[in-house]
Amino acid sequence: MFEQFVLTASTADLSEEPRAREHADAVEFRMDLASDPLGQIDAYDGELPLLVTNRASWEGGEADDLGRFDALSTALGDEAVAAVDVELAALRGNAPEGERSHATALRDTAREEGVSVVVSVHDFESTPEPATLVDLLADAASEGDVGKLATTATGPRDALAMIEATHEATAAGHRVATMCMGEPGRHTRAVTPVYGSKIGYAPVDPANATAPGQYPLATLRELVDGLRDGDTGE
Repeated sequence: MFEQFVLTASTADLSEEPRAREHADAVEFRMDLASDPLGQIDAYDGELPLLVTNRASWEGGEADDLGRFDALSTALGDEAVAAVDVELAALRGNAPEGERSHATALRDTAREEGVSVVVSVHDFESTPEPATLVDLLADAASEGDVGKLATTATGPRDALAMIEATHEATAAGHRVATMCMGEPGRHTRAVTPVYGSKIGYAPVDPANATAPGQYPLATLRELVDGLRDGDTGE
């Protein structure tokens, strides 16, 4: 699914999907923020494929028990689901007890179903040095199909570090998705795709942004396409 850049429209309400079609390539469905998420998936008849995320509370989401894995596993059986997000900390055993076995089982199920696995890392405090970022991306990419890294930028140096790490990780053969959260790093959401980032995230409704610093969907589509067309000389 992620051979090329994929712009996902993030939402907790799949009835918003028609509004996303003009600009998005897929929908990130935030199951942890949704009402009756499995019911929504079962009733979904939209055109865009789904990336399902059931973010753990210890990683900034609202899913607070291991039942989130059962819900994700059920979702994988739906033909509209093309990708699933799993936290790197869960796969590596750096999360609360019980997470690792559930996370690896979910990844195995995804592979059996032909569903891509996005392995994610979030840092809500800072942005490490580029070498550390590259190591995190390599670790995440090695555990799934795409390694996703979102850090918090407090100034231009942090944004530059993420751009550099994106370039280096991509040059090393890793498939990655990168961005900085927060206003100082907002532009990385448009710029890192030029350097190899494969996934962008933007809310269908700007009032319901799922991370700090997100652009409106139409804006991010225009920015990414404009920068990438310029980069390729098209």
